[in-house]
Amino acid sequence: MTRNGFDFLFRYAHVLSGVTWIGLLYFFNFVQTPAFAELSDGARSEALRKITWRALWWFRYAALATFLFGLALILVKDEIGDYFEAAPGYSITTGMLFGITMFVNVWAVIWRAQKVVIGSAETVANGGTADPDAPAWAKKGARASRANTFMSFTMLWFMIYTPHMAGAQVLENKGLYMAFLLVCWAFVEGSALGLIGGLDSPFNKLVFDKHRDTILYGIVFLVAFYVIGWELIITA
Repeated sequence: MTRNGFDFLFRYAHVLSGVTWIGLLYFFNFVQTPAFAELSDGARSEALRKITWRALWWFRYAALATFLFGLALILVKDEIGDYFEAAPGYSITTGMLFGITMFVNVWAVIWRAQKVVIGSAETVANGGTADPDAPAWAKKGARASRANTFMSFTMLWFMIYTPHMAGAQVLENKGLYMAFLLVCWAFVEGSALGLIGGLDSPFNKLVFDKHRDTILYGIVFLVAFYVIGWELIITA
């Protein structure tokens, strides 16, 4: 198979697994969490053990597949160094930074938290005592999940923008743009992990407490980041 053939194959697999991953992310945040708030304790416990547990398998392995096929896409490119010095390289780097952060959140925070929460629900269902650490882990997982939703709008924008819009652009102020990107990324991720102001910081409560606010501020962040970072700083 030619390099172009592998590029197409990996791109298709990357998109297919990404649709599965982000679709389940939106399901958890836009459908499951609001619905669980309206369920009785027993119904919520059963749904956690019978539905969420299965959905999490697809969720985390779709995230892993998206990451691996995305990495494969980069590795089959011609002249990788030249690519990352041009506009498409900076655009895809932006998407990759948010995407890889989301992938790490899935495995290092969300999945760890859900194992504790669902394990506690299993123990209670079998007549045992709830894990006292479950509420704290639930909060950690919820913050990371909402942060992933928040970042997904910007991540998806730059993933789609790269092959369709970035090719002919001329860049300047590359260092300033990267500094701007890293500050924005560090603030969002640091806040979600509780490293900046704790898990209930004013930013977290404003942006992550309600899924509608996460959608709204995620889109606001995308517009502000694109206009300031891409249009005003880096694009000549």
